[in-house]
Amino acid sequence: MQTEQFWSTYGGILLLVGVAAVLCGAMVTLSWVLGPKKLTPYKASPYECGVAPVGDAKERFPIKFYLVAIVFILFDIEVVFLWPWMTVFKNSTDLQFMITSFTSFALYMLTFIVGYVYVIRVGAIDWDETTSLEPAKLGLEPVEGDSNSPEVSSLPAVGVTA
Repeated sequence: MQTEQFWSTYGGILLLVGVAAVLCGAMVTLSWVLGPKKLTPYKASPYECGVAPVGDAKERFPIKFYLVAIVFILFDIEVVFLWPWMTVFKNSTDLQFMITSFTSFALYMLTFIVGYVYVIRVGAIDWDETTSLEPAKLGLEPVEGDSNSPEVSSLPAVGVTA
């Protein structure tokens, strides 16, 4: 009787996990079997992100990705806190609770909006790397004395597949 109760309670979840695992495995396997395997020098380079690997690994670089990641985490935390609050606020009948919680919510949102204004003012969401990176980092001009520096004509065109 316990086995029957276990399957009636958890059978749907286990079936869903099994189907998801089979689909994920099939997609990864099919992409590996059917996908192109042409190795190019650009793909074999140690840093394949659209920026030519030049200079020293210890130099400073823009950290805009981390700022945007922090904003994303803040947005997630906002949703985690606001969803239960909205549910309780909507179903509440106590006027004092509603006034207090709405005031707290308004202060929270004010703080959150001030944070977003700060993020926009410091340019954390501005992804235009041409204003913050040296031209050599963008691959626009070769670096003198760097044997790994690509020539402009040898850079692959973006979006062109070989």
